[in-house]
Amino acid sequence: MSRLLFWLALAVLVVMAVRSKLRGAGSGPAAPSRRAPPEPPAIETMTSCAHCGLYFPASEAVRADGLDYCSPAHVRLPAK
Repeated sequence: MSRLLFWLALAVLVVMAVRSKLRGAGSGPAAPSRRAPPEPPAIETMTSCAHCGLYFPASEAVRADGLDYCSPAHVRLPAK
């Protein structure tokens, strides 16, 4: 009798596992994502420091006398 109950319980567990997998997978192929793909980051113009020649993004430039510098300390130093 215990063997019969064991096999019956095992069959019920297998059926439940299969049904769970089928429910989780959906009823067809995966639906396409409705979100728009993320936009790539904008490419920023690079500039070089008038004193040391270091290249850095133009948005971070310290501008003085029509020249771009990488830091306020280099504004006080002579341009090359």
